[in-house]
Amino acid sequence: MKIISTPFELKEYLKNEKRTVGFIPTMGALHEGHRALILRAKEENEVVVVSIFLNPTQFLKGEDLEKYPKKDEADKLICKLSGVDVLFFPQASDIYGEDEVSLLAPKVRGYILEGESRPGHFNGVLTVVMKLLNIVNPTRAYFGKKDAQQLNLITLMVKQLFMSVTIVAVDTVREKDGLALSSRNAYLSPQERQEALKIATSLRSATAMVMRGVLDANTIVENMREILAPLEISYVAIVNREFVQISHVELGNSIILVEVVVGGTRLLDNIWL
Repeated sequence: MKIISTPFELKEYLKNEKRTVGFIPTMGALHEGHRALILRAKEENEVVVVSIFLNPTQFLKGEDLEKYPKKDEADKLICKLSGVDVLFFPQASDIYGEDEVSLLAPKVRGYILEGESRPGHFNGVLTVVMKLLNIVNPTRAYFGKKDAQQLNLITLMVKQLFMSVTIVAVDTVREKDGLALSSRNAYLSPQERQEALKIATSLRSATAMVMRGVLDANTIVENMREILAPLEISYVAIVNREFVQISHVELGNSIILVEVVVGGTRLLDNIWL
């Protein structure tokens, strides 16, 4: 596995690459969810590139940038053992300058749900993803479905800016008890982790309701909120795949999303129906 730290060096390394390239951008603290992205990329491409970059522009003032889990050596080992060909490990000064051009998230989709409580967050996400895609110029880039709103906006950016990369969505990986894997799970105490299981329970209950023929969004959301209580609920929402809120579940075109705060830790999850 080759480790590269600057954009120029990586572009030079890949500029004459004729093989297909799969790319997984991460912020580090890798877990089995990231490994699933890597393994999917290995199945579908001849070269796999992973980036580890804790992007400061997507953190708002007072958020957890400074305490975000950092496991650099463990991450390198995971990448090596997973068969990654190139690991891109830049610093913020390699990615950003002093007078930055930046992308703005859509005025509607970028400021609902997670974007409503974190205004400007998706500006930072889209800007760094655009930079990384331009550096790597991959055939395919891989993102998890757990961050569904992020995935939707990145897919929209690629479409609207006429980029040639294919965005591949990969299913959420969960612990045996149903908790969606997340780097931020490391913040949870044992008690908080037990409380967080209400998230998966609420989504399973919503799925069961839909399977019984209950498609009314308000009924499903109300049931989920009862299960999640007394957790701090940021939102429970049902949208179609274009992230438009809908009044009834449309099978094959719906996502049920939830965000809660457990012990100060923001946790996202969803189910695609």
